[in-house]
Amino acid sequence: MLHLRLITPAGRTEEVVRLIERTVGTTHLVVLPGTARDPAGDLVLCDVAREAGDELIAGLRRLGLEETGSIAVEDIGLSLSRRAEEAEKEAPGEGADAVLWEGLIEATHEESTLSVTYLAFITLATMIAACGVVLDNAILIVGAMAVGPEFGPLAGISAALVRRRPRLALRSVTALLVGFAVAMAVTGGFATVMDALGLFHRSDLEGDRPNTAFVYAPDAFSFIVAVLAGIAGILSLTSAKSGALVGVAISVTTVPAAANAAVALAYGDMSQTSGSSVQLLLNLLGIVLAGTVTLLAQKYFWKRQRRHPRGGTGPGPRPRAGS
Repeated sequence: MLHLRLITPAGRTEEVVRLIERTVGTTHLVVLPGTARDPAGDLVLCDVAREAGDELIAGLRRLGLEETGSIAVEDIGLSLSRRAEEAEKEAPGEGADAVLWEGLIEATHEESTLSVTYLAFITLATMIAACGVVLDNAILIVGAMAVGPEFGPLAGISAALVRRRPRLALRSVTALLVGFAVAMAVTGGFATVMDALGLFHRSDLEGDRPNTAFVYAPDAFSFIVAVLAGIAGILSLTSAKSGALVGVAISVTTVPAAANAAVALAYGDMSQTSGSSVQLLLNLLGIVLAGTVTLLAQKYFWKRQRRHPRGGTGPGPRPRAGS
């Protein structure tokens, strides 16, 4: 279930209430006239089944409520209510399959913002990965992949393509390109300093590296794993199972490949620089492609599920008896 907190201008409250009452899967409707102060208006509270949430939010936006009032949405971790159970049964489709598009756009927008924090995380992740590739330490590689924040912009590109949001696409591409450029430049300087201190050696980079050689030797599995990770990552975002993102992060080699390319370039090893760059591009392409196709598939199947809900009947009028 989702909880909505709405601030509505006094003259639009009845219109908003009627929309909520018409939406199948809503319950616990509360109207508090005149209680809102900034912006001034009425406070409307309600709960809605996740599978009906996108429809309701879209309707509220069509009323212009985000301009004249406020729309706040939060997940309900626990709701002990027979009426809530009935609302979830009434709503067509399954909550786990529903995509809250506005929530997805907002999440990817935040994750795709080029900020000092984002640059710090991607740079630190790349520097950790640089230590991992030189020392041939798989644990450091896994740690670097978990720290890297690059999936946010990649998901942002996919969401922008499906929802036709050019500004989000530009923001995501900028964060991705600038982030990796800064991270690789700093990591190249870091490698030079570490070499001067005698902590990095070219022989370590070019010697046998059974644990980390894969980051500069791309093959078909590089792309396949990136595609699978992209699918899993998008599903984790749209189903609110964010814990799965950790597994996604440590299954692709974007950050380690960028780190290996930066260190190899610092040593003038163009062969490893080229191989690592190809590995990086394959991962980025695979994730974006898989994410876009996954969102398109979710959009298609959700529309079909809405047309043919459980029991084979349409949404129909909203029953209110016993509410």
